[in-house]
Amino acid sequence: MTDQRQHIFECQIEVRDYELDAEGIVNNANYLHYFEHTRHCFCKSEGFSFADMRKQGLDPVLAKITVNYRIPLVSGDVVTSRLAMRRKGPRFIFDQWLINEKGELVAEGEITVVTLKNGQLSRGDELAAPFEKYLK
Repeated sequence: MTDQRQHIFECQIEVRDYELDAEGIVNNANYLHYFEHTRHCFCKSEGFSFADMRKQGLDPVLAKITVNYRIPLVSGDVVTSRLAMRRKGPRFIFDQWLINEKGELVAEGEITVVTLKNGQLSRGDELAAPFEKYLK
C-alpha cells in the first residue's frame, strides 16, 4: 500500500537500536518522537524554528494525539515521515504518517497543537502567520 495523501513536508528517519523494546520492535512512544521531530524540522525549514518561537513568547503545545499503528519498525529501518497541516479555530492540526522503504503505511497520527503566548492560551494568529500558505 502506498500512501497517496498530499503532504507539505517530509524527512527521513532511521530507527536506532535504543528505540526498541523487549520484543525487538520500536517502542510505541518513539513514534511520537518521530512525529515531533518531523514537526520541528518542518518549522525550521520554513524559517521559524521552535527557538525562534520561544524568543517571541510563543509555545506550541500538544492538546491531543491520536496514533494508528500499522506495521512495526525494527532497528535499521528507514522511514519517510510526512506531514500536512490545517487550522481549526485556535487549533493547528498536523496529519502525519510514516512510510517504510516498501511504500507501506507504518503509522499515522493526528496531532492537535494550541499556542500559548507568554504563558496564556491564544488564538494562534502569531503562529499562523509564518505558515499562512499552508493554512488556506
